[in-house]
Amino acid sequence: MNAVPEHYLGVWQRTLLTTTGGVHDTSTAVYWLQTARLFADLRIPQPAPQDAAGRALQAGFAGITAIDGEICQWHRAIDFQPPNGRDDIGRMRFERADYLLEDGLDGSYHEVWERLPESLGRNWGTWLAAEDGRQGCLLLAGDCFLFAAGRPQALPPAESLSALLEGGDAEALLAFELSFGRHQGGRTPWAIELSTLAGRAGQALLPATLAPDALDADLSPALLAELGALPPPGGWQRSETPVFAEEVTP
Repeated sequence: MNAVPEHYLGVWQRTLLTTTGGVHDTSTAVYWLQTARLFADLRIPQPAPQDAAGRALQAGFAGITAIDGEICQWHRAIDFQPPNGRDDIGRMRFERADYLLEDGLDGSYHEVWERLPESLGRNWGTWLAAEDGRQGCLLLAGDCFLFAAGRPQALPPAESLSALLEGGDAEALLAFELSFGRHQGGRTPWAIELSTLAGRAGQALLPATLAPDALDADLSPALLAELGALPPPGGWQRSETPVFAEEVTP
């Protein structure tokens, strides 16, 4: 799979979603962080929900991006919501360098994305795996970061997480972390601004002394052992590539 073109790199904030079904959304906090290969995406209704029913409406995913001309496909290795059998693929059009339009191939939705200026420059990411089957990633773009940590087992197919929550184990179903924040631009270094985990915002993802440009060398086993609010037994290991339920050729 070829590297993502440079003009896609950075953090894109969705500022508008419209659908043929009548949805008009400008309030959901949506951030898509793209590296040369990996991506992660976080979508949290505002104000951020605190109860289980509200948190089940959140969304986010991570994996590998493939671009062919105007067609962009996001291959999801981990997903906050259960699989629904639909591909994540859209037609992209750059109105300006930092202003991107996305439309569904069937015309069912339209999204406006604007790139955060502080996300330019530094661009780095690593995929993560754990002995219990969990996968995740840590991605950086400029001053921004996005950390993802999936569940030990993928969810069964369903129309939504809300549907699975009825009669299910809410704690296990909601134990999926997607945390977005900034380094120097935050209140403190590595401050989390948005997270799928209740109470996670305001906490630090990594020690303040850890410099973003040193992560590739300094992301030690000790740091990986404690990364995230719910680190897996034995900690995380860096992995060359994600594992997909339906394998994607790298």
